[in-house]
Amino acid sequence: MIPSPPVFPPQQVPIDPGPAAVPEVAPVRILLPSPIGSIGLELRGSVVTRLVLSPPPRERRQFVPLAKMAVSDALDEVLGRLLEYFAGVRRHLELEHDLGPSGVDAFARRVLRETVRIPFGRTRTYKEIATAVGRPSAYRQVVAILLANPIPILLPCHRVVPSKAGLGGYVGGEAKKRWLLRLERSYTPPAA
Repeated sequence: MIPSPPVFPPQQVPIDPGPAAVPEVAPVRILLPSPIGSIGLELRGSVVTRLVLSPPPRERRQFVPLAKMAVSDALDEVLGRLLEYFAGVRRHLELEHDLGPSGVDAFARRVLRETVRIPFGRTRTYKEIATAVGRPSAYRQVVAILLANPIPILLPCHRVVPSKAGLGGYVGGEAKKRWLLRLERSYTPPAA
């Protein structure tokens, strides 16, 4: 005979606590100098969750100037890679990032992931990106998504241009887009 499971009164039913809750890492917000102006960088550990080009004064107050930050290995690694990129000696930032805190939808994630596939120093059109993510007629939506990119440079929306002449829009402005494209096109590999 198979024993029946115990019956508990409602107030005594054991509750499965589920997996242990992992404490969320508080974001660290740093204001960095760069050749294209101030950059507001948000990190959770060593994961980049936001990058703001030339944050406006109100938003700028959310970030602590780099000179006032405590040194850490994670911060050193992230900053070192960004500095190498801006110096023209690093082609791939290879920094972990997380779009979760920005709340972008699934289509926007596909568009932003597609920009990462654009080779360093090369460009694609908005239409090519729309086609690559399976929605060839959504190139205007692609433009809007890239103009709201929460992690520019790491998700290189500056590499996306219009089919016709011009640079197209950029979350950081046309001058910054031009500078980044020029930087990437002028890259010369280090001597062996």
